Amino acid sequence: MLARERDPYLASAGHFFVRQYIREELQRWGEVETHEFQIRGNTHKNLILNLASSENKTSPPILIGAHYDAVPGTPGADDNASGVAVLLELAKAFAAEPPLSPVRLVAFDLEEYGLLGSTAYAEHLKQAGQRLRLMLSLEMLGYCDRAPNSQRYPAGLQYFYPNRGDFIALIGNLSPIGDIIRLSRIIRRSGTPCEWLLVPQQGRLVPATRLSDHSPFWDRGYRAVMVTDTAFMRNPHYHQPSDRIETLDLNFLAGVCQGLIEGIRQL
Repeated sequence: MLARERDPYLASAGHFFVRQYIREELQRWGEVETHEFQIRGNTHKNLILNLASSENKTSPPILIGAHYDAVPGTPGADDNASGVAVLLELAKAFAAEPPLSPVRLVAFDLEEYGLLGSTAYAEHLKQAGQRLRLMLSLEMLGYCDRAPNSQRYPAGLQYFYPNRGDFIALIGNLSPIGDIIRLSRIIRRSGTPCEWLLVPQQGRLVPATRLSDHSPFWDRGYRAVMVTDTAFMRNPHYHQPSDRIETLDLNFLAGVCQGLIEGIRQL
């Protein structure tokens, strides 16, 4: 349902279909809000579902986001149908068994045009003075390559991390270090390899760490983490017509999803 051409301008029918599908799936668990923003005279929409916690009902929420648009010419199975699929599974899981903290699930539009949907929403929250417990950006979660030397890194990091692309990565700013360590441990215990990286100065020293919807939240002082299979540093189908479901490792994707469910429940 999600892996199809869905550029908002050049594949508008697919884009509309996917947005409506996400809305219908989220509506199974509660009222879906729409955050509208204007780009060049066009109205675009972020979709939002708030779920209550089991204990800290008045505490700031954990915001979990995934972008639903894709670049022209690709079905975007990994980028980012995989992230949206996990977002929908998190909605189902947390509606049935609430986590310790409230959760806000957001499907962002126009990530591929420069993080425009997440920027508009982060600015909206900042201007309204709304606090967040944590922001998690789900950015490409389904590609796994267990072959030696299948994983690449920004210069210098290759000396500290595995050369096999068989792990999920957590990339955050400095303030949520405790949550990052806790989440990575729970993901590993669930059976999925997990690595983490902290980046100072909103990631500007390592620009590749800014390429998702977490960075507008970094820039506005929020605690934020990107959850990713590392995109083009592993997946040769990135932004290509070949980014199709059959290139994904669905067992890996399911493991990432289960690890996130177990980890977020305990944050």
